[in-house]
Amino acid sequence: MKIGVFTAAFPDLSLEEVASWAKKSGFGSLEIACWPAGEGKDRKYGGVVHIDVKSLDSSKAKDIRGKLDDMGLIISALGYYPNALHPDKEEREHSIAHLKRVITAAGKLGVEIVGTFIGRTWDPAATGRVWQKDIDLNFDMFKKIWPDLVKHAADNGVKIAIEHCPMLWADTWPGGSNLPYSPALLRRMFDIIPDDNLGLNFDPSHLVWQHIDYIRFIYEFKDRIFHVHAKDMDIDKDLLYEDGIVTCGFRWQRPRLPGMGLIDWKRLVTSLYDVGYDFVLSIEHEDSNFEGDVDLVKRGFLIAKNELALHV
Repeated sequence: MKIGVFTAAFPDLSLEEVASWAKKSGFGSLEIACWPAGEGKDRKYGGVVHIDVKSLDSSKAKDIRGKLDDMGLIISALGYYPNALHPDKEEREHSIAHLKRVITAAGKLGVEIVGTFIGRTWDPAATGRVWQKDIDLNFDMFKKIWPDLVKHAADNGVKIAIEHCPMLWADTWPGGSNLPYSPALLRRMFDIIPDDNLGLNFDPSHLVWQHIDYIRFIYEFKDRIFHVHAKDMDIDKDLLYEDGIVTCGFRWQRPRLPGMGLIDWKRLVTSLYDVGYDFVLSIEHEDSNFEGDVDLVKRGFLIAKNELALHV
């Protein structure tokens, strides 16, 4: 397997700067952030643009691929993680239109995978967001919107890798803003759209705090794992004691770099090899201990690489 970098952690560096550092540091791949250009930053790393897909033509795509090929770096995926089921029609259509542009860009670049979310809707007129009772509503919207996106991907020779993060925040509790975050919901998603080019961007960290067995998950969804996010997770037991599980980890879940949380990376990597996955471990850096300036972020990536390199 190759060890890679999700470029979203470098919002202030150009793609060329990230690639140059990655090459010198011994990484083998880049997962490239492709949010809409000029729209600013939303939650966490959302809004980072390392390829402006709206202006990407064949010449620019060839230039990007040529430079990365010369560095010995592959593009493991293009990443854009919006809410394509948002209840606001304008916002929803904007996200869908840009996601289609990212998929088209992946085809131009010869990149096989686009990482994204399904999204989630709710009744904006309701008092509070009653999430769990609207699962059927969400899957009804999923049936209307996502078959066209999956077909568009297939037409461009692209696989869609859904990250199974609940996207849970204080204003989206309970349930979050991404529909398929558990095995039962993922099975339902694949029952509705069984197409071979719809799969997963597997991230074990999201399963740890949900008390879902991430090793069992690998074996169950082995044929759907297209890409892997290498991110660890820790639990602050004192805050878990204070808040309980009903809060779903607002305060007690702690994203960590690989090797600094609860995940057994040797067992995880072995399990991935068992099911035939031999592609990329793309480090998604969300560890607050190594954020704040570029050098600290780079140090975090290197710590993660050193851990993963023990097992690949």
